Amino acid sequence: MLGSHFYNQIVRKNIIAFGTLFNNITMKSTDPGDGSVLEEQKVPLAYGPKQKFLVRLTDNQTSKVSITLPRIYFEMTGIDYDSARKTSPIQKYRTVIDDNGNEVRVQYVPVPYNISFELGVIAKSQDDALQIVEQILPYFQPSFSITLNMIPDMDEKRDVAIVLNNISSEDEWDDSFMERRYIAYTLNFTMKSYLYGPYSTSGLIKKAIIHETIGDSAVNRRAITRTYTPKAVTDINEDGVINVVDDALLTSTDDFGFNEGIEFL
Repeated sequence: MLGSHFYNQIVRKNIIAFGTLFNNITMKSTDPGDGSVLEEQKVPLAYGPKQKFLVRLTDNQTSKVSITLPRIYFEMTGIDYDSARKTSPIQKYRTVIDDNGNEVRVQYVPVPYNISFELGVIAKSQDDALQIVEQILPYFQPSFSITLNMIPDMDEKRDVAIVLNNISSEDEWDDSFMERRYIAYTLNFTMKSYLYGPYSTSGLIKKAIIHETIGDSAVNRRAITRTYTPKAVTDINEDGVINVVDDALLTSTDDFGFNEGIEFL
């Protein structure tokens, strides 16, 4: 009922873009004496819920090797419509197809949606956790903007703001030597993105007709019909003259003027 099938992969692109922000965070161990770097490691990043990693951390019977710490996880937790960023639903934008210049792609303006994410840092010591968190927080004041190529066929790029909503911490240790201690920081974000519908292809408008009428339709009626067509300003076919033949060869990417015709009725 709604229409033909389309899939712009917008939500998927937002998830990938969000995770990419945190895929190059490192942790360094230094010598307390002279401050030299003893070890540097890249912090693993994975998609999934917090419970998945905590189960692997606390359940030693499922694997001979427990999950390594520190670690970063992230997960999309919801999608909500954002009425504050709503625009007119009847507006459209157009993009010229580059390969021939004689067709355009038309699409309605996107619909604003907020995508919620949870990002977590799990470490075995407070210093390790803070070292990772401090590499994230300064970039969010409280938002950080990225540019996404939403619809490549439409050359549609959008600046998307990622807002840090809140931070919470958790220190799980019951003074039992049989349990592994872990410290977790949870950061909640809102990604102010957009969802797009399908686009259609149409031809270019190469002739405009305007009818002007003054006076009563039965008495003293005066009417004029004006027509406008593209006029070439360069010798496209390179025959030495600029004429109607060049006008017919114009594409939407060329520079052009207008031919005006007037007919009195």
